[in-house]
Amino acid sequence: MFNGPGWSQSGGPWIKPGQSMRYLTSSEVRVTGPLAFNKKLLQPQKDFQDVKVIAYPVSADYYTDITQLKPVLASNPAVDSLANLVDGKYATALHLKKGQQLSMDLTTKAAYTVRSLTFFTTKQAVRLEGDIQAKTNNGYVTIKHFNIDRINENLNVGFTPYGPAVISLPATTSNQFRIAFTNISENAGITELKLTATPMVDSYIEKTLAKMWPTPHPFWDAYQWPVQPDASSKYIIDPAKVIDISKYMAADGTLNWKVPAGNWVIERSGMTPTNVTNSPATREGQGLEVDKLSKAHIEAHFEAFIGQVLKRIPAEDRKAFKLTIADSYETGGQNWTDELINEFKQKYRYDPTPYIPVLQGKVVGSQDMSDRFLWDLRRLIADNVSFKYVGGLTEISHKHGIKTWLENYGHWGFLGEFLQYGGQSDEVGGEFWAEGDAGDIENRAASSSAHIYGKIKVSAESFTSGGNAFGRYPAMLKQRGDRFFAEGINNSLLHVYVSQAADKLPGLNAWFGVEFNRLNT
Repeated sequence: MFNGPGWSQSGGPWIKPGQSMRYLTSSEVRVTGPLAFNKKLLQPQKDFQDVKVIAYPVSADYYTDITQLKPVLASNPAVDSLANLVDGKYATALHLKKGQQLSMDLTTKAAYTVRSLTFFTTKQAVRLEGDIQAKTNNGYVTIKHFNIDRINENLNVGFTPYGPAVISLPATTSNQFRIAFTNISENAGITELKLTATPMVDSYIEKTLAKMWPTPHPFWDAYQWPVQPDASSKYIIDPAKVIDISKYMAADGTLNWKVPAGNWVIERSGMTPTNVTNSPATREGQGLEVDKLSKAHIEAHFEAFIGQVLKRIPAEDRKAFKLTIADSYETGGQNWTDELINEFKQKYRYDPTPYIPVLQGKVVGSQDMSDRFLWDLRRLIADNVSFKYVGGLTEISHKHGIKTWLENYGHWGFLGEFLQYGGQSDEVGGEFWAEGDAGDIENRAASSSAHIYGKIKVSAESFTSGGNAFGRYPAMLKQRGDRFFAEGINNSLLHVYVSQAADKLPGLNAWFGVEFNRLNT
């Protein structure tokens, strides 16, 4: 039995916001001390659980960018609304044409040193590729090539679908910068760009799992990033100077704190739901997806759904009920949970609190330290998805005499590790469709996990399809079946088999699945 309504993956209307998949978000206020600060801090989201209130000193010009020098903008070819990129308004935009080759110049009277470039895209499918260049005595030279991918807006590929695209740059000084777009998708648009001396964490939206791989099949290096340029500067936040001031905030969000001398950022951070729901399910059965990093929350979910079924069926009448099923993972990312700080300290022997600003793209300590912190965070998340989510589901299932069956891979972004994830389930399964590329990675993930963790049976959701009723034939199916049996599958689960309540030809069929059903063939 599936462990929740729908096939993906573990949720329902009984899941409260505080039990759901969540991520860390924050609000901030900038102050100059010495000052007796006594104000209510903004709550970033309606559903919000406070985690920490921190403060840290920054340089006076930390938030400035090249617009302070009033750059002259020009483009080739000339386009309207170029000024929208630097007007500070996210409601205005520069709209680009598909396939257009466009270069845009920013020229200032005085030289300026840049360390990061941030694009804010329009809220629609956007893919951009290009180069950021600077003019030297020898003409324009490329500082860095960039790719921006915001083509999938669904929450199951990230809880911030249109997050800023950040490109970290080696410190480069010039008074003429050029952004050359070489590949533009249809309907692409940019609302703002920020070229600044303040370093930012490259691709932090992706590194914090806020935006994940946008297609069902991630490449092997989808969550690997190159080492970023690192250099000391006054704009890097010193982790030793980040202060935890949580105790000075009242329950209503009012902070009463004596601000030391200097320029300070006060950051109120906490968890908010990703708002991903179980799917596909009827309205009555749909709700938030359960926290994948908490054993306590997955046990509560089990008791609210499968536990209620078990209570209604006498033990002697449920001999055929043998498996708790979790289908393919299609519920996106999360990056925080209730006990994360304590777990992080125990696992890595350092406090993550000073590095909380990194989740907003700010560099703490150095680019290298910031990236290492995010790697540690993602590693902890991956381990918890395996051992607390799947391991917790297996543990509670065993208490009721049931085993677990898991499709041990993720579609459209996965926050764990396929092989380790499958290792915590009693049984594993892959998947392949009657045609197409679904099956290219799923079955090797299942058979590899089975080999590593000593599982004899390797199942596969087999011959899945959609549409084209009665369009598949045995020769087609044999070719697909042979391929995936050669990849290690040894147990087929036909997709689908619909119960036939009456002996009426040609039988009942669904819009999906090969017609294996009684009376269909």
